[in-house]
Amino acid sequence: MSMAEAAMLLAREQVISLRHAYRYLEAAAKLKRPVAIGEPALPITFKLPGNVIRALRSYAAKHDLSLSEVVARAITEFVARVRRHV
Repeated sequence: MSMAEAAMLLAREQVISLRHAYRYLEAAAKLKRPVAIGEPALPITFKLPGNVIRALRSYAAKHDLSLSEVVARAITEFVARVRRHV
């Protein structure tokens, strides 16, 4: 599918202007890797010590990840380890 065809399809399906469709497609073409599509995220609030937050933010920035992605991965790994030992 050509860029023009993709832009027209995206504009029509998402009810956006053709110009916006091209912008989205151009941004998508610049991505280094595919965007993971998973279960919808739900908001949660909790408190962490400042040094933990700084470490998480530093890791996220260094690895080009969102803070939510870093926390989700860490919790997922923790739960998997706990389940293996139960």
